[in-house]
Amino acid sequence: MSYNVVMGSPLTFDAHGLLPPGDYEFTFEELRRSLLVRGPGRADSTWDTAWRESLVGNLEVMTRQLWQVGIRDVFADGSFVEEKDHPNDIDGYFVCALADLASGELTRKLNLLDPYKIWTWDPRSRQAFRGYPKKQLPMWHRYRIELYPHVAGFSSGIRDSQGHELEFPSAFRQSRRDGRPRGIIKLKLENQHDPQRS
Repeated sequence: MSYNVVMGSPLTFDAHGLLPPGDYEFTFEELRRSLLVRGPGRADSTWDTAWRESLVGNLEVMTRQLWQVGIRDVFADGSFVEEKDHPNDIDGYFVCALADLASGELTRKLNLLDPYKIWTWDPRSRQAFRGYPKKQLPMWHRYRIELYPHVAGFSSGIRDSQGHELEFPSAFRQSRRDGRPRGIIKLKLENQHDPQRS
């Protein structure tokens, strides 16, 4: 499944406070300078730049661990990519091989890198957090980030408005509030060759 990669245009929010549909590729340096961290610049804004910077820092820690074990395609979204002054967290997914996930090898390698051993998607590892109705994974408790493994052909457990099960790429490219299509961030290694920059 391919998605529209949006390159070279500045980020904006649409009338519903969403990124227009598309995949927006950013390095972490570019993401920190973007609208998603710096805000829309409204005079009356309560945009929490410091919190958003903190979330991006945590996302970078986790993404770099994924890159170290050979994962390349990592996507971030959730309320972080919406015009919300203080998003609760960042959600996202990464593309991986079924064999690495099913064998537990991916989880083992990632937990060798993370000092808090947060890499698990076992529902039994979820714990309550004050004021939140949903129990959260260990990665959320430590980093306020939830990144899910995506294997093509497997459902995310999220359904669309008609009740159809969605894979992560489809589920994360729509707003949870009303199902409207929205953009997503694709994280880009700083040393990846970009032919448009040559």
